[in-house]
Amino acid sequence: MIVIKLIIESFVFAFTALKSNLLRTTLSLLGVTIGIFAIIVVFTLVDSLERSINDSLSFLGRTNVDIRRFPISFDGNMPWWDYWRRPYSTYEEYEFLRDNLQNAEGITIFAFNSVTPKYKNNSSSDITLLGVAYTHDGVYNDFPDLDGRYFTLEECQSGRNVAIIGNRTRKEVFEKLDPIGRQIKIKGQKFTVIGVVPEQGAGLLGETSKDENIWIPFKSFSRINYIGTGAGRGIEPYITVKGLESDIGLVKIEYELKGLVRKIRGLRPKENDNFAINRQQAILNQIGSFFDVLSTGGWLIGGFSILIGGFGIANIMFVSVRERTNIIGIQKSLGAKNYFILFQFLFESIFLAVIGGGVGLLLVYGVTFIPLGSLELSLSVKNIVLGVGVAGFIGMASGIIPAAIAARLDPVIAIRTQ
Repeated sequence: MIVIKLIIESFVFAFTALKSNLLRTTLSLLGVTIGIFAIIVVFTLVDSLERSINDSLSFLGRTNVDIRRFPISFDGNMPWWDYWRRPYSTYEEYEFLRDNLQNAEGITIFAFNSVTPKYKNNSSSDITLLGVAYTHDGVYNDFPDLDGRYFTLEECQSGRNVAIIGNRTRKEVFEKLDPIGRQIKIKGQKFTVIGVVPEQGAGLLGETSKDENIWIPFKSFSRINYIGTGAGRGIEPYITVKGLESDIGLVKIEYELKGLVRKIRGLRPKENDNFAINRQQAILNQIGSFFDVLSTGGWLIGGFSILIGGFGIANIMFVSVRERTNIIGIQKSLGAKNYFILFQFLFESIFLAVIGGGVGLLLVYGVTFIPLGSLELSLSVKNIVLGVGVAGFIGMASGIIPAAIAARLDPVIAIRTQ
């Protein structure tokens, strides 16, 4: 009961202080408001941006690893032209890995280039043509809610001229016609459309949207394009392996891939790898590190404002103690304990800071309604709790000294103070 009584009385005193000295209190709380706004708006932007980028990069796959010539990061021990001269991955390597991998959930090989598909007098420029294996859909979720059907195993093995198109090709090439069953011309070859991917929209990073893709079997792609063997000549295929969720850190799949690729390429024990195994999660981790730096910047920017706001609240509390010294003496003469006086002013300081922080959070909430294109801002519960928590801590830190001074006042001297 005593705690409830303290909270109620402190709230009443805080409200009275706000009402009687509105301008002074508002100016003093402005620092906390700006500080909380600066910190939380940065965190909100960072969280929203990170979420949007992760969604945009979700196609990479958290458990996916790639076999490529170049690593994600270079160690400096090898010149770039040695990486450039490395051999490309091949369809035979894909088949060998597909048949021998034990720690993989899926595997695919794919290659791509830019084409201009045509249907009668209509065409669509700068469309990405991807040649994929039958197992592609088990690694990349490229075909959610596919209108039509996916490739059959026989179509992929024999290299049939069948295609799955994105929404942009459907609109620009076929207009209002139903494209399924019709033939589209790609690099002089006719391909029968068997599926249409629903509209996906552009990603935050401006990466190629699935709306601008056309998928065909890898062997069909190889027939109409020059697949190179290495040294930057021709189109380079890429092999991607989807690891098991139970493989923490993808350690097992990396070791297994390294051994199998070295075996099929005939590398001797003392020879260096002529390939790189890249984890897609490494890209997401690098992005996460960048956002950590932005968050630190948010703390630094908002920290100075909050510090100034804390001094403002401390000033209010010192003035409040001086103005209510006579009341404190009366309360003590009637039996009020030191901790009652201490908590009374401490709660008042916290309430004042939380009010300032609450206004800052309201401003952040208002910012979330500003249209920023494909970036959707949202104020999370985590950031709300953080804002209120930081404001409460600042209020407690700012009010502890004035509250302690009030609690130690001599009741006789305090009553005589005018």
